[in-house]
Amino acid sequence: MNRLVGIAAAAIAATAVLGACSNDSASNHDMSSMTTSAVGSPPSTSAGGDTRAQAHNDADAMFAQGMIPHHQQAIEMSDMLLAKQGIDPGVVSLANQIKAAQGPEIEQMRGWLADWGVATTTAPGGGMPGMPGHDMGDMGGQGMMSEQDMADLRDAQGVDASRLFLTQMIEHHKGAITMAQTEVDGGKFAPAVEMARSIITSQQKEIDTMQQMLTSL
Repeated sequence: MNRLVGIAAAAIAATAVLGACSNDSASNHDMSSMTTSAVGSPPSTSAGGDTRAQAHNDADAMFAQGMIPHHQQAIEMSDMLLAKQGIDPGVVSLANQIKAAQGPEIEQMRGWLADWGVATTTAPGGGMPGMPGHDMGDMGGQGMMSEQDMADLRDAQGVDASRLFLTQMIEHHKGAITMAQTEVDGGKFAPAVEMARSIITSQQKEIDTMQQMLTSL
């Protein structure tokens, strides 16, 4: 009798051990499956892409593309004047001020366009490269001097050169202010909008100064 009881107890113990092994195996299988799934899943990526590219719009690109040659011409006009003799000291100071302000802005705008993958020059016919249907219109021509205007400034001397420079630069600045206001109204890239606001403020002050200079020459 004792022998039968022992055999029955051994059978029960064996059944319990087998059940436990089976549960451990199933548990291990589930964890392995979960681990494989977690490792095999690719990391999630943001659908937003490059924030620098997203932070601007067409108005920002057009502003930079138009303002770079506009600034370049202002610097060229200033260099013409500074190469002359007999120029009013106040006008000389203004020309140097224009160069000091607009040179760094050109480099800053070139950097933006490079970050955005946009050419610094416009496509033939005034459109923006890669942006069919977007015409620069008057954006790149606001206040720009013609070849004849530049030749007249190049040939002028003394007081006449000072007067001509001031007269031309007033119109040039007015064009820049119009372009900058367009950026303030429609731009998205905060640094470009900030630059546009600065241009409006600083160049309006320079216009006021130049108008006063003209009355004293």
